[in-house]
Amino acid sequence: MIEKPPGLVDPPEGYAEWLAGLKGRVYAAQQRAALAVNTEMLRLYWQIGHDILDRQEQQGWGRKITERLSHDLRTAFPAMKGFSRTNLDYMRAFAEAWPEEAISQQAVGKLPWGHNLVLLSKLKATEERFAYAAAAARYGWSRNVLTIQIERRTIERQGQAVTNFDLTIPAPDSELAHESLKDPYRLDFLGLGEEAEERAIEDALVDHVTEFLLELGAGFAFMGRQMHLEVGGEDFWIDLLFYQAKLHRYVVIELKAEKFKPGHLGQLGFYMTAVDHQLRDPATDGKTIGLLLCKSKNQVVAEYALEDNTKPLGIAEYQLVESLPEPLHTALPTVEQIERELSGEH
Repeated sequence: MIEKPPGLVDPPEGYAEWLAGLKGRVYAAQQRAALAVNTEMLRLYWQIGHDILDRQEQQGWGRKITERLSHDLRTAFPAMKGFSRTNLDYMRAFAEAWPEEAISQQAVGKLPWGHNLVLLSKLKATEERFAYAAAAARYGWSRNVLTIQIERRTIERQGQAVTNFDLTIPAPDSELAHESLKDPYRLDFLGLGEEAEERAIEDALVDHVTEFLLELGAGFAFMGRQMHLEVGGEDFWIDLLFYQAKLHRYVVIELKAEKFKPGHLGQLGFYMTAVDHQLRDPATDGKTIGLLLCKSKNQVVAEYALEDNTKPLGIAEYQLVESLPEPLHTALPTVEQIERELSGEH
């Protein structure tokens, strides 16, 4: 038990709430200050990069000017890190990639420099950089998570599952629900071959639930596997049950280690009805969503199977081995290389 310092009065009524409010304001001010410092640093880096780019393009200065500039800046500011030749090349690329107003008006300006290095080194298209920057800022991705999401092409796969959400879920939740599902789902982190059976995949998903949650995306919470439900005196077990916090809905996931067949939806729909009756709170939860993960599917067959179904369902493929194209890389040095240079500056 912490002893009260001598002479410290007991707090009056309402003090605890007032103190909590003050703490929140201090924390918010700290966050704003950190963001302001980061924004100013990004603006400085953009201006340096723009100057380098301008002089190279307008005055014909060679690319080796960054090596001379690095030496002179480190001599002038020996206590500052960030003026290595590699980092100056990144500043040039940073200015080439974004207009100056993006630093104050776009998500890129809210991200640390390390995140921006990942965007510059892993992606070439401006639209892709915008999309991943916005997602990183929205979900608070660390630099490592951002790298993983880019390498797994997460955003490109979002909203690609075949669903009937526009007919079974009221707007605007229907769009959010559609965007919450991917196609295909990459399960290569399980270390299984293409011929793995359903139970083996299910077991591996539970063993790697952290990676699976990352693959599912923001808002998913794992509720359990082989969830027991009793209906009419008979026992049934759901493969995998999740809860989508943003949608306030349970999500039943069924695995089929074969090509999609319309008959698969019957069992999944039964499980969804059971969850709605036995687990869903009608006061807070929407109707349960079903996601069928299958080895392959015929797009037209899947669309026909969902057209007249009144339950919110999605159909997507899974991949056990890496088969998606690798992301495009720029000619810039890697993030690790620049970090080694920065750590070696004195």
